[in-house]
Amino acid sequence: MRQVVLDTETTGLEVQDGHRIIEIGAVELVGRRLTERRLHRYVNPGRPIDRGALEVHGLTDEFLADKPGFDAAADELLEYVRGAEVIIHNAPFDLAFLDAELALIGRPPFSEFCAKVTDTLWLARDLHPGKRNSLDALCERYGVSNRHRTLHGALLDAGLLAEVYLAMTRGQDSLVIDLAHGLMADAGPIDVTRLIVLSASEQEVAAHEAVLDSIEKECRATTVWRATVTSAASGG
Repeated sequence: MRQVVLDTETTGLEVQDGHRIIEIGAVELVGRRLTERRLHRYVNPGRPIDRGALEVHGLTDEFLADKPGFDAAADELLEYVRGAEVIIHNAPFDLAFLDAELALIGRPPFSEFCAKVTDTLWLARDLHPGKRNSLDALCERYGVSNRHRTLHGALLDAGLLAEVYLAMTRGQDSLVIDLAHGLMADAGPIDVTRLIVLSASEQEVAAHEAVLDSIEKECRATTVWRATVTSAASGG
């Protein structure tokens, strides 16, 4: 399933007080890989930004004064998420604002346009009960660098959340591919003498090692991959 990781910034915390969306950012995952297809829009909310919100995201009334309203971004946003699983951290917050904005222009609730909504905050609480599960805390826990995150930003935070989500849902139950039940089950016998072997580049090897380091840091144990390689190298 196509997945969209989404974040918003707002003029304040409470949608009931008339606060509005001022920034929308989203990135796309296809086959659990980030694509180059992103969505990023600034929105003129038509009302002042609370000082507390300004300190979080740094977006000023002056900066947003010449930006279009939410209605100008709505169609593009809804088409972008259509049919996708949308992944949001603390989803009720963003959904409340998105639904309020859509209602103002006579459109149905946001969830009616996507296949499902996944809340990574609830996912994190299930995986790490009793621990801090803010985006910054999860970045630290899963080894995702957020050193450039001095202020919140919708597109920046969506990209960080995508990396965190992939790390949280990576799984490592088995390194064995079961061809008998896989996509090649009806392909017949494989002629291994004709297989083309492609060696990993130095960058790919480094990326692979970084993933293993992240897994071992979280699990506090040697990964199956490294244990297997060590055993094979020692003749075990």
